[in-house]
Amino acid sequence: MKQLKLTFALMLMSTLVMAQIEFDGPKKASQIGFSGNLVDFSASLPKVGKVDPGFSIMFWNGLTNHLDYSVRYNGLFSNYQKPANDLNRFTDYKNEAELSFHLKALSDDHLFNPFLSAGVGLGNYAKSIFTPYAPVGLGLQVNLASEGYIYLQGNYRFAFNEKRLDNNTFFSLGVAQPFGRRIAPTPPPPVVEIPKDTDNDGIPDYLDACPNEAGPKELNGCPDRDGDGVADKDDACPDQAGPKELNGCPDRDGDGVPDKDDACADTPGPAYNKGCPEVTCATTLGTLPGVSFVANSNKLTNDAVATLAAVAEKMRANPNCKVVVTGYCAATKKLQQLSWDHVNKVITHMIEKEGISGDRFIFSSGQDGGDCNTVDLRAASEGEDGPNTVAPPHPQLRRN
Repeated sequence: MKQLKLTFALMLMSTLVMAQIEFDGPKKASQIGFSGNLVDFSASLPKVGKVDPGFSIMFWNGLTNHLDYSVRYNGLFSNYQKPANDLNRFTDYKNEAELSFHLKALSDDHLFNPFLSAGVGLGNYAKSIFTPYAPVGLGLQVNLASEGYIYLQGNYRFAFNEKRLDNNTFFSLGVAQPFGRRIAPTPPPPVVEIPKDTDNDGIPDYLDACPNEAGPKELNGCPDRDGDGVADKDDACPDQAGPKELNGCPDRDGDGVPDKDDACADTPGPAYNKGCPEVTCATTLGTLPGVSFVANSNKLTNDAVATLAAVAEKMRANPNCKVVVTGYCAATKKLQQLSWDHVNKVITHMIEKEGISGDRFIFSSGQDGGDCNTVDLRAASEGEDGPNTVAPPHPQLRRN
């Protein structure tokens, strides 16, 4: 359990530290190195018996991002001997050669990298006697920014012939230096492509709404022949300046209807009437004159009669129009009745003397805001209606 925790901690440290270190790449380059070794021929795991010192000359290389191989020569200073060997051939210096493969937990571009090892070795422990064995174990690689490596290894070595060699343990701490570093080539500088500008207006085609016609930047590269700020492609009148709100078309009378759609281009009118003024009773009758009475009198003067004749002429010319007859003042009963008398006098005169139908008048007396001796006439608005006669407010005060 402790070994698993240690492995996890090392992998975590590797991940954090590698963010600060630059490595050549994920696959190991060829390298050569040296290590110091300790060998325990007693094979007394988990106890450690007598250990003998030694050294190694190593060659390492990467096969893939996660698999390396190594070849090493081990020199061992030891008086180890196996009774089955001829004692006369015994030497105090042993020779070993190993070929091993190393399966790494991470690619080579990490600071700490645990690995598993397995291989085959051949040892010379007595003169002219060679004995094979199989090293299997664990290791930890420390990558020093691809400038050098540290290897910590522990192997259990199985003897193929236990009469000539005991199973044993092997410990090693070494360093290696790459001599064929896999340095990634410097990429060539990016090719700066000049954006295409077909119409040469200074706006590249990919930003130009009109790539084949030169135009200002303010209009996204589109032309504007009449200079009204509306691009020709959006201008309903490209040769006549006009506001954007009317799609670039002019409006001489300013009624909001472009001249091209305006049946009365020089006279303002609503859009629903094709830009022409509405034909209403107010426009056809015009402003009608009022009628004045002598104070406290209900008799029409000659001027008043002439005025009403002119109004009657206009009403006959516009038979569908009604007229509102308005009298003023209502502060007292006398004034209320006098206002009613004045309005009634005007309507009665128009019916009896001018022959205008009574249903074309709207009776309105006792109103505020006018002269008590004046009756005003105006054209009724569209849809406006009212009575053409009402009962007198104070009949006992009537004036003929």
